[in-house]
Amino acid sequence: MSTPLIDLVRTSQRVGAASARRVKIRELAEFIARLAPDEIDTGVLYLAGELPQGRIGIASKALRAAAATAAEEASLSIVQVDASLSAIAALHGAGSGAGRTLALSDLLSRATALEQQFMIRLLAGELRQGALVGVMIEAIAAAAAVPTEAVRRAAMYSKSLGAVARVALQDGARALEEFQLELFAPAAPMLAQTASDVGEALDALGGEAVWEWKMDGARIQVHKAADEVRVYTRALNEVTGAVPEIVDAVRRFTATTLVLDGEAIAFDAAERPHPFQITMRRFGRKLNVDSMRADLPIRAFFFDCLYVDGQSLVDRPYAERVAVLTRAVPAPQLMPRLATSSGAEANAFYDAAIAAGHEGLMAKSPGARYEAGNRGASWLKIKRAHTLDLVVLAAEWGHGRRSGKLSNLHLGALDPETGEYVMLGKTFKGLTDAMLDWQTREFLARETRRDDWTVYVRPEVVVEIAFSDLQASTRYPGGLALRLARVKRYRTDKRVEEADTLVAVRRIYAAQ
Repeated sequence: MSTPLIDLVRTSQRVGAASARRVKIRELAEFIARLAPDEIDTGVLYLAGELPQGRIGIASKALRAAAATAAEEASLSIVQVDASLSAIAALHGAGSGAGRTLALSDLLSRATALEQQFMIRLLAGELRQGALVGVMIEAIAAAAAVPTEAVRRAAMYSKSLGAVARVALQDGARALEEFQLELFAPAAPMLAQTASDVGEALDALGGEAVWEWKMDGARIQVHKAADEVRVYTRALNEVTGAVPEIVDAVRRFTATTLVLDGEAIAFDAAERPHPFQITMRRFGRKLNVDSMRADLPIRAFFFDCLYVDGQSLVDRPYAERVAVLTRAVPAPQLMPRLATSSGAEANAFYDAAIAAGHEGLMAKSPGARYEAGNRGASWLKIKRAHTLDLVVLAAEWGHGRRSGKLSNLHLGALDPETGEYVMLGKTFKGLTDAMLDWQTREFLARETRRDDWTVYVRPEVVVEIAFSDLQASTRYPGGLALRLARVKRYRTDKRVEEADTLVAVRRIYAAQ
């Protein structure tokens, strides 16, 4: 018997109302375990706020306009809704917009008011209930009685968390091993946690580390098969056509197949790195590539090898991957690296990176495997000053010269324990006129509600914040507040899942 949609909607409500992570996981696991095989993919994605069909192509305003009189009794099943949305997504050509709206109106007319609210938020991408990827991974593991690590690893290389759930529930942990890194199917990059200095990094990594320069460029993942080379951003968007000099260089590498992790960065005539914003011009929407190539040449520096000659290396220790990397990539295109347990040598290497105009260092455990999409404790970043990638929760209307523009930012970090964002402070410093114009447009497009002076937004925009230190605070629920916070830049290249969490914030505070 098909699972009623109303059961999923009520589960979503309970998950959203729960503050404890373990309660969210229990509610999700109990529901997922009851799903029939043909419902698992869809049910898991719905609860994670995603659609199997991707974007349907109906604007939020049209979605709400399509809402018809609600049904008195629940009659829709998960399978029925999925089939209807697939049919709507398949409509193309002349009149397809009106056809989608009509078909959606028919679907909504068969839904109760509660189901309508859920579907509209789901279709608009506004479903925020605390069922984040990390929570869902643990719920799938609990429902299937398999190790969480097995589900997490499979999710790294699968395009669908629903597919991972189906395999876990039907075939068990061993079958999850079928999810592997594949050529031209980019995986989310491994991320780093933060250390305040070289000494802290050495202590955290057990006294042994490999150090790399941390360049402030664009993270790239490059895939090569013979003469075919494709370049992807950290958001997994293909940008091959924008960086032909990187493509040409990788094409000359001798290995037949490769997947490389690295950083692309533009340099000025004096061989000093350009600021991040300048480098990112090479990845703009409208490009005169030949002109940009001449005026703003870009180079790649690779620091990891994930795949070589038909074999995935992600489960190999970092030291082994580096050994393969140094054989596969010419020295000028390798990230500068030093293996040492000496704090003095690492600090000298740090000073050299700063002197060359870069951000600082990365410290990596020689035994670490590659945790795609995860902010692993075996990779640590050490920057010149305190910075955090935070999420904008709201913005206040400006005054005087900033009247009519959203200015003062409310900054937050995700608390992994609750799945909720915790506010850490506000700032209006560091904002240029161009930033003010941009953020006003972007925040109004993400507005969820407002009062007389503040517009509250969906937590979708990441901003890099520089600050002097953190202080204890009774004003904010996380107990910490930023001091002398200043906007450094917007991280349009980062998803909110890649922003720093409250764990990183507390680590910086403890190090003070």
